[in-house]
Amino acid sequence: MNCKVDIKDSKIYAPLKDKWLVLKPEEEVRQKYICRLVNSYGYDLKLMTQELQVNNSSRGQGRAMADIIVWKSEQDKLEENSPIIVVECKAEYLTIREEDYFQGSNYASWAGAEFFVTTNLKETKIFQVVKGKIPKRLKEIIDIPNFLIVNNDKKIEELLKQTKSFTRDEFSKLLSKCHNIIRNNDRLSPEAAFDEISKILFIKIRYERSNEKAQLFSFDEFSKDRTSYEKYKPKDGLEFYQFLFEQTKEEFKDDDLFSEHEKMRIKQGSFEAIVKELEKYNLSITSDDVKGIAFEQFLGKTFRGELGQFFTPRTVVDFMNDILDPKEGEVICDPCCGSGGFLIKSFEYVRSQIENDIQKEKEKIKEKYYDEKYEKLNEKEQAKIDKKVNNLFAKLNSELDKNIEKSRLRNLSYNCVFGTDANPRMSRTAKMNMIMHGDGHGGVHHNDGLLNVNGIFENRFDVILTNPPFGSRIEKSLKITQEDKLTDKDRILKYQKRYGEDVYNKAQSQIDDNINKSLLSLYDTGAMSSLTEVLFIERCLNLLKAGGRMGIVLPEGVLNNSNLQKVRDYVESRAKIILITSIPQDVFIASGATVKPSLMFFKKFTTDEAKEYKKVKLEATNTVKEKYQEEIDKIDEKLSKKGKDALKADEKKKLRKDKKEIETKIEAEIKIEIKFKFNYEIPIAEVQKAGISTTGAKIENELEPLQVEFKTYREKSNLWKSEKLNFEYKIKDNEIVRILDDEELSL
Repeated sequence: MNCKVDIKDSKIYAPLKDKWLVLKPEEEVRQKYICRLVNSYGYDLKLMTQELQVNNSSRGQGRAMADIIVWKSEQDKLEENSPIIVVECKAEYLTIREEDYFQGSNYASWAGAEFFVTTNLKETKIFQVVKGKIPKRLKEIIDIPNFLIVNNDKKIEELLKQTKSFTRDEFSKLLSKCHNIIRNNDRLSPEAAFDEISKILFIKIRYERSNEKAQLFSFDEFSKDRTSYEKYKPKDGLEFYQFLFEQTKEEFKDDDLFSEHEKMRIKQGSFEAIVKELEKYNLSITSDDVKGIAFEQFLGKTFRGELGQFFTPRTVVDFMNDILDPKEGEVICDPCCGSGGFLIKSFEYVRSQIENDIQKEKEKIKEKYYDEKYEKLNEKEQAKIDKKVNNLFAKLNSELDKNIEKSRLRNLSYNCVFGTDANPRMSRTAKMNMIMHGDGHGGVHHNDGLLNVNGIFENRFDVILTNPPFGSRIEKSLKITQEDKLTDKDRILKYQKRYGEDVYNKAQSQIDDNINKSLLSLYDTGAMSSLTEVLFIERCLNLLKAGGRMGIVLPEGVLNNSNLQKVRDYVESRAKIILITSIPQDVFIASGATVKPSLMFFKKFTTDEAKEYKKVKLEATNTVKEKYQEEIDKIDEKLSKKGKDALKADEKKKLRKDKKEIETKIEAEIKIEIKFKFNYEIPIAEVQKAGISTTGAKIENELEPLQVEFKTYREKSNLWKSEKLNFEYKIKDNEIVRILDDEELSL
């Protein structure tokens, strides 16, 4: 039997009720999951019931109905025996939280079910209901049994042994297997094979996200679509898999991930083999912590072992993010984002803040409506309140839907997370990695991190986290060329509209006004050093707003190197150093690097601090120069003598040397005077263990208590005030209104 969702005129057909219902987000999820139970798991509609009354639901849990009940047999259903599965459905935009599935677990426990599912289609959590334990005792598993094995205890036991960890490892191994298929069949290098895997993953995600039936990009679906395509394909048209890639390129064209003439470089047979391998995973609905971590495992193995790349270890990423503590509404950037580790962590960090905020609002609503009066109401009156609460919850949940233009998650995903990498492979990897972790990828681009690109330009960011390339140099011969200019008029208009015409044009002038000039000439520090890490320090400071903060991985002692003293002076003239953390070389050896690193944290001067520093420097310069001016004047007077009074060459040489020594002394004393008057504490920490050994094994992590200690110090010292968006929600006429800066928005 084949099941499909039927939607007409804002109504959706419910086969279990044999009638049309009002099309609501949760109802659509329910009907789609019913079809999944039929099409993917083999259960007949005759084995199911929609909305079963639960009599002992607890106060504050909303409606007392289990969404879908599934029995092993028609006889069990007829005799009202315990079902095998209870399903709780959530609207597609709702992030599934622990309290949500505990609600459904009460339904499952009451019904005596063996398995409990909670789903919003994008994410599905599955549990075994542990019998003989308190109702909230659940054991998360990887899948429900299909109809063919519901009466096979041995098969079910095998299923129960599978865990999320198992699935992550399985998915990671599967990606590696696909990588090897390409290398063996198409004889491509590891790098080229990885590129083809990326293309297929982008095709798969595009298909599964845009397909209204939420179907897998399976071999069967691919074959059906190919047959339809080939009926109308021109004689000189593309092969179907190449056509799919062209559609995918169009989808992501604004991100410069693929060149205009990029094609699939593998045979159709290889493409089909990989589609078959990957078809069991729907990447639009597989849990983020399964596919995200699995993709990272695959990346780590592939890049470290074969591609010569290395990544910032997770313990370091977590620590740096926690130190800078990004808040909702702040704009975050990594100008050399690599595989996207910093961006993913920051996105998840802020997303969790939004989710927690929404949950607090839900608790307030529960307190308001589920009071002692509620207990005294009859069932019909309680149902009215339940309906009202669910409506308010649904409105709040819309804040977590990135497809809703003014939602909070949309703002985070599309307006607050930006990254770029000069390597096209890494920029594609970062975008895919962020998709795998639940989105927030819209601002990731392929571009030189030292040059402006969509959304990434000066004085725009609150937080920067980065691990720039170091140890290499920018050659003076490297010029800014016409190819660096954006010439697509439609995109330019779009960016001008988004950021403001004057702001965007000014940002682009960094490139447009400097064609054929040296890249080094764009940076003050370019005259001091051509090291990439030095240029990226200045680049990050330029990108930050006044008062913005940054964390950067640098070779240890880069700012203590006597040859780079001018660089340190330059940095300290624009920002405060708020923390220096030395970490063991072991941490990066596990990722493939050999340089001992330091983690440096800066806060760019606020407008007032910049004025104060300028004033202090001017006063110090005048004071110290005045002290030595008479000596310098005497030397200059002697050097200026001409004719018979002129000094001999060796006398002039000595006087010039004396003058140079005085100028050096003046420079040193000015620095001392500035440090005395513009004084602040610079915390320095050294950790011996940072959570990862040379082999990549998990060990003690001294960064964790250091982060807690720094947070206390930061708050006590009032180092910065994050510009967090402070939302207020009010209930007006049974609707939720969001208030921000006195501006009201109905959800």
